[in-house]
Amino acid sequence: MTLSFPTDETIAAIASAIAPGQGAIAIIKISGPSAKKVVKSIVKVPGKQSWSSHTILYGHVIDKKTQKNIDEVLILIMDAPRSFTGEDVIEIHCHGGLIAVHQVLDQVLDQPNTRRAFPGEFSQRAVLNGRLDIIQAEAIQDLISAKSQKAAQLAMAGIDGDITHQINGLRSSLIDQLSEIEARIDFEEDLPRLDEKELLHNILSIRKKLNELITNAKKGSFIRHGIKVALVGRPNVGKSSLLNLLSKNQRAIVTNLPGTTRDLLQSEIVLEGVPIILLDTAGIRETKDEIEQIGISLSQKALLTSDVVVIIFDISKGWTSDDQKLLEDIPGDTPKLIVGNKADLESQPIRIQPDAIISALNGEGEGKMIQKLLKLCGVNEIGGLEIALNQRQLDLVKMSVNALDKIEQVAEDKLPWDFWTIDLREAIYKLGELTGEEISEALLDRIFSRFCIGK
Repeated sequence: MTLSFPTDETIAAIASAIAPGQGAIAIIKISGPSAKKVVKSIVKVPGKQSWSSHTILYGHVIDKKTQKNIDEVLILIMDAPRSFTGEDVIEIHCHGGLIAVHQVLDQVLDQPNTRRAFPGEFSQRAVLNGRLDIIQAEAIQDLISAKSQKAAQLAMAGIDGDITHQINGLRSSLIDQLSEIEARIDFEEDLPRLDEKELLHNILSIRKKLNELITNAKKGSFIRHGIKVALVGRPNVGKSSLLNLLSKNQRAIVTNLPGTTRDLLQSEIVLEGVPIILLDTAGIRETKDEIEQIGISLSQKALLTSDVVVIIFDISKGWTSDDQKLLEDIPGDTPKLIVGNKADLESQPIRIQPDAIISALNGEGEGKMIQKLLKLCGVNEIGGLEIALNQRQLDLVKMSVNALDKIEQVAEDKLPWDFWTIDLREAIYKLGELTGEEISEALLDRIFSRFCIGK
């Protein structure tokens, strides 16, 4: 990858989360050719402390105008190329909160040829300077955003190069097939005849492995972003009580009055390492209440967009025609879990066998219901997942697979070798774009613009 990049500018940003009254330490990261000069100009370091690489200095940041101390700090020095970006990098560790860290950053940004970093610019420079590949940089962002241990494990697999290794291996195999074909095009008379069936078999084997990555990407998305589970049912069947039970918190108001929930309530929990986003929906019924109608409309939309739907009914009243209508309104391909609630009350004969029976009031049956929900969500399959592509990577693998699909048709139509090479090159190019072997600076800007400022 040979891209130009303006390395004459020094960039700076706050690299840690900050909030009033929280966080004892805040970190300001500075990267670029003037990083050391910038910091030297705004700090007083007592004694004869050395500014050599990979050392920590103690001192005070001063206000250049008043010459008064702003904050007491530690200074971490990392000379190029032994730094995250591959450039000279200095971190100023100052006190947390809001005021001190912003005062220090203002002093840094007031220095010549120094500006505030763009989102993801530190990572972008690390990629351009060969310290990371694109996939590793994206995985760092995934690690920062991880909502569960499993999500963190998948991110670390990306950082460790597991995704890059797999994609490069498949791309290399496709290049081998392309080389065989092009050799026959150029030197057909001097080489033995190419076995078309074996060649196609090799290409389709690679396509199969790419399709496995596509399948696993959906599971990985569940781990990264959470599985959206909608709790639906008629009014007063215990949806909010179940939300509170699973959340271990009084997230929803619970009363005996039908129609209490008039909006979508959301609660994020983690079950066996998998983030679950619970949506407590308004009870679906005929009503003239305008506000409740809005809530019901949102509930109906949740039925269409959720990954899993939990249908709750009042087992003490039995399965009603309204429950049946609600079941029929759920898209046929959406996984469903039918839960009979209020097991603490005397139950009525049931026309339908529920998947689980619980009491949201006292927790009876909660464990069995959770296990059935996790099984429905495919958590067992997720547990063995070792790598997973993000959306950008998934799109490029799909494009590569589409190109290989065309080769199968080319082979079936008995077209000349030149037609094979067109689609093979396309598949190879898309995989190269995935790893950064084939990528433009504009695309890099788009990728890293989604990162946080300090990364």
